Amino acid sequence: MGIVKRTASIVTLASALLAGAATAQTEGSRAGDFALLDHQGYFHHMAWYDNNKAIAFLVQANGAPEVKQALPEFQRLQHTYQDQGIVFFLLNSLGESRDSVLSEMDSLGSDIPVLIDDVQAASEALGVERIGEALIYDPQSFRVLYRGPAGDSFRNALADVAVGKDISNAVMASNGSLVEYHTRNDNVPSYSEEIAPIIADNCASCHREGGIAPFALNSHAMAQGWSPMIREVLVTKRMPPGQLDPHVGEFSNPYFVPFEDQRKLLDWIAAGSPRGDGNDPLAELQWPETEWAFGEPDLIINVPPQTIPATGVLDYINVVVPIEGLDRDRWVRASQYLAGDRQVLHHTLNSVIGPGERLRGGFTADGDPNVGHIAAYIPGAEPHLEAPNTGGLLKAGSSIALQLHYTTMGRETVDAGRIGVWFYPDDQIPTERRTGECACIFTPTWTDIPPYHPNFEQQAEITIDADAYVMSFISHMHFRGKYMRFHAHYPDGEVEELMNIPNYNYNWQMEYKLEEPKLVPAGTRIVVTGAFDNSEQNPANPDPSIAVGWGDQSWDEMFFGQVYYKYVDQSRYLISSN
Repeated sequence: MGIVKRTASIVTLASALLAGAATAQTEGSRAGDFALLDHQGYFHHMAWYDNNKAIAFLVQANGAPEVKQALPEFQRLQHTYQDQGIVFFLLNSLGESRDSVLSEMDSLGSDIPVLIDDVQAASEALGVERIGEALIYDPQSFRVLYRGPAGDSFRNALADVAVGKDISNAVMASNGSLVEYHTRNDNVPSYSEEIAPIIADNCASCHREGGIAPFALNSHAMAQGWSPMIREVLVTKRMPPGQLDPHVGEFSNPYFVPFEDQRKLLDWIAAGSPRGDGNDPLAELQWPETEWAFGEPDLIINVPPQTIPATGVLDYINVVVPIEGLDRDRWVRASQYLAGDRQVLHHTLNSVIGPGERLRGGFTADGDPNVGHIAAYIPGAEPHLEAPNTGGLLKAGSSIALQLHYTTMGRETVDAGRIGVWFYPDDQIPTERRTGECACIFTPTWTDIPPYHPNFEQQAEITIDADAYVMSFISHMHFRGKYMRFHAHYPDGEVEELMNIPNYNYNWQMEYKLEEPKLVPAGTRIVVTGAFDNSEQNPANPDPSIAVGWGDQSWDEMFFGQVYYKYVDQSRYLISSN
């Protein structure tokens, strides 16, 4: 099991804010807030449970006899107290693989969620030392109320918590095997060689002058000053935004800091975020002077300015914009939508109208694969760059129909967006097309989300009718969106999870791109499962007391699970530029 000893280190994650495991063992010590994924890929943020009296943990490890002995009683106590405001979890402090924990829980017949602490930050802050020990944690104060064996003292402590009494014996010695923490060097990670590159790769592109984030991480002094915030957003998984489940699929943009890099950051912060020797790589970063992602565009489409009032509910605005400055048909390689005012522009949809044509079928997220893709605006979206040898044709004389969704923000403003388009050179004609399809729910098949429901699931699916390469995914829900998962159901009956957004946030609706396209056979069903949190615990929820229907506005709800793919046989899309 790899449970031999507790490896000592000068720098520990526990000291990274909260005085460490030694302090966490005292009565009422503050362990701080944190978030972890469980062994089935669901997200659990401790602050979300602050309407409960306590959270009970049993420290788990695969094959540990202490856990097998303690689990039946732990489950019995769960049945006794789960309706009295106490939430029960197992905590895998070793960060063991999800598949192995799944297998272990199946063999033990347990359905209690196992929180897997891949980075071990939560376990060290909680002061976990032994397998099989139990803890009681207050999700309001983030304090450890009890630690000790999962026996009579634990049972008595739960009874005290349930009736609002102070725990009489809050710290008891446990006899389980010592937890082995990840071995760390005694030396503090080097800012110049290790820490600054992590921040540059994962944070600085947004946290820079002129970036979309609120402060610039452009020097050691700034990184040191913001280090408590950096730690907080790492351990609660708030940043990087929109991060995927790292145990599902391989993506070119998972928005996730690797576990080892998280440990380095936390160790460095624990040591006081020292400058050390060497240069300051953050101060040397240089960013393009333009907001355009791929240099100056070959074509800029100016969106007509829209005056947005200070208050009120606005209908969607529909405009048709002639595409000027295009003197010949061109193959589109990339596009980018720059909002005039990101504070009011919620999203756009668009459709390209060819010369002499009219808008047919309304606005879609995919469109005709033969037509050049023009990026829409959605919160957090990246500029769109086609895969190599892939793209559609934008014909001279075309127009673009835009549907604009605005939300007011308390003051009047004007939004005047711009769309940049980059073309292939005239002698390069891409021969492949990307298509897309939405696993969506609209009225009348929409089911209203019940009032106060914390985890209301809905499901939709598409069927890919020919052999294809799945390339990317987009999810779209509104304020109550909680998670969205994509599973491939293959014709032979096998089921494979392709992507999991465990903590959906409607402010960040990225297109997640697979590192390598996934070949799926004809007849594959992509089943999309999403959940909505209509409870009072959802801080973004406008009104948990109402049943929520489908609708255009953000306080209504939507369910879009977009899948982009390429057919293996591209002959259906062969067109010329004439």
